[in-house]
Amino acid sequence: MIHVDVMDGHFVPNLSVGPPVLRAVRRLTQLPLDVHLMMDNATGPLLDAFIDAGANWISVHVEVQPQLQRTIDHLRARGVRPGVALNPATPLAALDAALPAIDHVLVMTVNPGFGGQQFLPGMLDKVRELRRRINAAGLRTQIEADGGIADHNVREVVEAGVDVVVAGAAVFGGGDAATAANRLLRIGNGKG
Repeated sequence: MIHVDVMDGHFVPNLSVGPPVLRAVRRLTQLPLDVHLMMDNATGPLLDAFIDAGANWISVHVEVQPQLQRTIDHLRARGVRPGVALNPATPLAALDAALPAIDHVLVMTVNPGFGGQQFLPGMLDKVRELRRRINAAGLRTQIEADGGIADHNVREVVEAGVDVVVAGAAVFGGGDAATAANRLLRIGNGKG
């Protein structure tokens, strides 16, 4: 899977890729494209533009989605796996109504907007509690974690209950990305 962070300069103080770049990535791979929309206005035509560009998974932030269920329903109707992202300070209670309707929860393990930040260790408890809630409800919702995950903490993150690890700086921060990604996978799977 390829994870793409999209920032609008408003919800987070940074800008990044848009639908044309995502469309170009889609032409290069058949891997699922997991798009994390860190933006104030991830609805309507803009949301459809990312779907049309080839997104397979889309996470929207609960903090800026006044009609969250409508967005989830729209994503599912368009054949996209809907997800909800949570900033570190956002309580899990913000997911109560949406959790049964989504395929994944993206737990931000740093404050979103800039790569290379330090992992916030308190997010491990948040992941553990989220995993407990998902299991107790008999759901198949996957947990993603994004931010500050590297060789030194990936195993702990996976053991806490994360299914999908997003690692930017640890993979692309220097050297050979393929080697770094494979090392992270081995460590995360307890084989490294």
